[in-house]
Amino acid sequence: MIKITFPDGTVKEFEAGVSGIEIAKSISSRLAKEVLSISVNDQLYDLTRSINEDASIKLHTWNDEEGKHAFWHSSAHLMAEALEVLYPGVKFGIGPAIEMGFYYDVDLGNGTVLTDKDLPKIEQKMLELARSKNEYKRSDVTKEEALAFFNERKEEYKVELINELEDGTISFYQQGGFTDLCRGPHLPNTSYIKAIKLNSVAGAYWRGDEKRPQLTRVYGITFPKKKYLDEYEVMMEEAKKRDHRKLGKEMELFTFSQNVGQGMPIWLPKGAQLRESLENFLKRVQKKFGYEQIITPHIGNINLYKTSGHYDKYGEDSFQAIQTPQEGEEYLLKPMNCPHHCEAYKFKPRSYKDLPVRFAEFGTVYRYEQSGELHGLTRVRSFTQDDAHLFCTPDQLKEEFKKVIDIIFIIFKALNFDEYVAQVSLRDKENHSKYIGAEENWDKAEQAIIEAAEEKGLATVVEYGEAAFYGPKLDFMIKDAIGRKWQLGTIQVDYNLPERFELEYVGSDNQKHRPIMIHRAPFGSMERFVAVLLEHTGGKFPLWLTPEQAVIMPISEKYNDYAKKVLNSLNNSDIRAVLDDRNEKIGRKIRDNELKKTPYLIIVGEKEATENTVSVRKQGEGDMGSMTITEFSEFINKEVEAQLSSIENY
Repeated sequence: MIKITFPDGTVKEFEAGVSGIEIAKSISSRLAKEVLSISVNDQLYDLTRSINEDASIKLHTWNDEEGKHAFWHSSAHLMAEALEVLYPGVKFGIGPAIEMGFYYDVDLGNGTVLTDKDLPKIEQKMLELARSKNEYKRSDVTKEEALAFFNERKEEYKVELINELEDGTISFYQQGGFTDLCRGPHLPNTSYIKAIKLNSVAGAYWRGDEKRPQLTRVYGITFPKKKYLDEYEVMMEEAKKRDHRKLGKEMELFTFSQNVGQGMPIWLPKGAQLRESLENFLKRVQKKFGYEQIITPHIGNINLYKTSGHYDKYGEDSFQAIQTPQEGEEYLLKPMNCPHHCEAYKFKPRSYKDLPVRFAEFGTVYRYEQSGELHGLTRVRSFTQDDAHLFCTPDQLKEEFKKVIDIIFIIFKALNFDEYVAQVSLRDKENHSKYIGAEENWDKAEQAIIEAAEEKGLATVVEYGEAAFYGPKLDFMIKDAIGRKWQLGTIQVDYNLPERFELEYVGSDNQKHRPIMIHRAPFGSMERFVAVLLEHTGGKFPLWLTPEQAVIMPISEKYNDYAKKVLNSLNNSDIRAVLDDRNEKIGRKIRDNELKKTPYLIIVGEKEATENTVSVRKQGEGDMGSMTITEFSEFINKEVEAQLSSIENY
């Protein structure tokens, strides 16, 4: 007999060799129908895989990320089987589960081109195969056996992957007539997959290398119930309406130009105003927390980034080095702000009495993202980070970290991000080679983050292998208005850059010590944050943030001069107002500006011009009556200040 420990601490005995599905059946028949995978001592297993030793387990259903991962990973294999039936000779790259569904990269050969029109027949074949109830069968194979299997099938992409694996770590999965290289886990059989939607076809270079063959990437998503697919399709329709690229164009916030370059956003006047409002809001909050603004160059000597380690990390993803007229001198477009901030800290000697030092900058950085991965504002080559770097003593670390959490809470409240998960991102448990710095410092940094999160009462999840190369971090994953998840806000603890840049302060013992560095970006990047905010709000921003707070609409051309007077008065009172003096009926103007989501509509005609007043309508609420221009200005400014004060005092 073996002892199985459940998440609540309960311990039960089972025969050695028991499987996850058998454990689920012993609890309830309903659970056995809903469970999709199992974690055994924190390692994901197939439900049918034997457990032969005492273990701690957790059963995963559709409500768990691990359950969805197994479901969508299994679906990728099902789609590959369908493609193999429909397109004999197809060769396979990789087919992982992703955050919402899965994809598979395939080489169809013979000049075959797959389009969106082909997706329905692939869906039908997948459903047909799913109903066959074929088991996902795991088998462990030697490296020699794996190479022989895929070499015989002339599957060069799989052979390349196998050559990078260690013997004794390789497994195959088979369902029906399809066999794939895979670690799993998978569903017990294909019949769990009840509803299928293949979303799109795209090109993808093998291993993300533009010099390698371009494969066809097929994206899809599947569900255990038809009603889940129906709900997903409703969500996707809403997502189309909220697409930040569509809204950004309609609201005239930003644009892109091939002449400027791919992935290089141009902020139009309204978008620039939106960004400025966000930046001013954060500056206002940061000032209360003792931050100082600095400005650093857009380029730096290549040796700066070699010292920091960013050249090794981002060198391949950076723009090519800039050669100066001086022989041997090279500069890079800045890929990160932190090395510059380290140099700002070194400007003068520091005492422990000077710490913490908190430098903040809206610093623009550049990375050469592959063209196929660029997507609106969410994936660009030029972006501005709301970066700050704090330099503190060990005794100050935890308190400073908690204050950054407070700033992130203020931002989430300001923009109605009510649902979020805090993720503690730590080193890979096994492979520490991709991280820089001493083990002892990593241990201290990880412990500080865990304790700070606990003391702030955060419900956290721990993800191993997600740390930055120089330190662990706390990432905030928010859920938007239609249920999608985004990573916004990150805080990182770093013992390593202060070591690499030889940063110092003189302690109370009159000896030199290394400060600890906290990296912090609540927005992450202004570009991505605005994209998420647009899709979360559908373009309807709070009054303090919206680029156009009021629009003035004369009922006919003869009142345009008075409308301009109102406009000047409001603008002089720091109200962001615009004039709609089109030769249109007032009803049309009202409808058009309500569609633009302008918060306040100001109507002026003979009565208003005579009495020096304005008639006010509020978006979604209708007529508010007549006010003097001064009364309306005070009303708007009080509402904005009330919004900001309530947020900052949160």
